[in-house]
Amino acid sequence: MISKANRLNSVEEYYFSVKLREVRSLAQQGKPIINLGIGSPDLSPPSEVIEVLKNADVHSYQSYQGIPELRNSISAFYDLHYDVKLDPDHEVLPLMGSKEGILHISMAFLNPGDEVLIPDPGYPTYASVTNLVEAVPVTYALEEKNNWWPDLEKLEKMDLEKVKLMWVNYPHMPTGSNADKSLFEDLIDFGLKHQILIVNDNPYSFILNEKPQSILSVPRAKEIGIELNSLSKTFNMAGWRVGMVVGNQDYLKAILQVKSNMDSGMFYGIQLGASKALTLPLSWFKDMNLVYEDRRRIVWRICDSLDLRYDKSCSGMFVWARIPDGRTAEEFCDTILYEHDVFVTPGTVFGQQGEGYVRFSLCLPMDQIEEVEQRLTHMK
Repeated sequence: MISKANRLNSVEEYYFSVKLREVRSLAQQGKPIINLGIGSPDLSPPSEVIEVLKNADVHSYQSYQGIPELRNSISAFYDLHYDVKLDPDHEVLPLMGSKEGILHISMAFLNPGDEVLIPDPGYPTYASVTNLVEAVPVTYALEEKNNWWPDLEKLEKMDLEKVKLMWVNYPHMPTGSNADKSLFEDLIDFGLKHQILIVNDNPYSFILNEKPQSILSVPRAKEIGIELNSLSKTFNMAGWRVGMVVGNQDYLKAILQVKSNMDSGMFYGIQLGASKALTLPLSWFKDMNLVYEDRRRIVWRICDSLDLRYDKSCSGMFVWARIPDGRTAEEFCDTILYEHDVFVTPGTVFGQQGEGYVRFSLCLPMDQIEEVEQRLTHMK
C-alpha cells in the first residue's frame, strides 16, 4: 500500500458519512429508522426549473466562470433580495455547490501556518478544510447567552497577527441564529482593522426567515468580505450542486485561479435551471416556508414533550434544542436511535460548544415527523 498524505492525519471522515453507514446498517437489519439528522431537502425543485433542465441540449465543456445568464441572474437576485449591487462579469463566480467554495477559498488565500478563525459550534468543513491546506484552525466560542454571535471584544484581546481569514455563517448553522446589520458592520470593521478576510456562508437566508441579509450590504464590505451562497436549500436543489461566491473582483480572481484547475465548468442545463430558479417570485419562498412551519410546529411539540429548550425566533431548516442537564448530547441521541429508531444529530458534531444540544432536521414529510412524535412523546 502507498501511504496516504500526511495532511489526512489532521482530518477524520465526515461525521455524517460514518454515522449514516451505521443508520443504513440498522435499517438493513429491519429497524424502522427515521432520519431527522440530515439537512437534505425532501421537497421538489420548482417545476419551471425542471422544464428548463429537460429542454437543455448543450453537452460541451462550459466556462469556468459560468454562463452569462447565470451570472446575471445571481446579480439580479442579490440586488432584489439583499439590496447588494454586483457586477455580473467580475463580482460573481458560480460554483458546483458552496461546499467546494470553502476549499477553493482556503486554497486561494491560506499558506501553511496561517491561522483561521472558525466558529464553535459551526459547520465542520471549515476546520477540516483548514487542516487539509495545512493552515491552523483557531476556534472562537459562540454562546447562547450572546445569541450565538462572536464576542469581538474577546477576539480583540487575542494575538491576531497570523490570522488571515474568518468564517462566519448567518443565519447560523446549526443554531439558526440570525445576524443583524450591526453585527455585519462590526465584523467588517474587525476585518478591516486586522486585515482578516471575512467570509460569510449564507445558504439558509430564505428558510423560515422574514429578513434575508447579506454581509455585502454594509459599507466597505467588499473591501474585506466575500460571501458564499447556494441554491441547495433555497430551491431544494441540493443534488444539483449549484452555489456561488460573490464579492470583490480581485478576491474572485484568486478563487478562479484555483477553481479553473479543479473542474471543467458546470453542466449547461443545470446553469440554465439555476438561472430560472433565481427569478422566481416571492410566492415560491412563502409556499415552501408554510411547509417548514407546519413541520417545525411538530418538532417543537416533540421538544416540549422531552423537556428540551429551543428559540422560536431562529431560522433555517433545523431546530436546535438544549437537552436537560445530566446527559451528554451523544448519549441522548444514541438513546433515541437505539431505543426508538430515530436519528437526530448531537450538537458535539459542530464543536465543543455544541455539548448539551441536539439538532432536529425539518427535511422529512409530515407523516414521518408525526411518527417520531408518537415514538418520543413519553421518552424522558
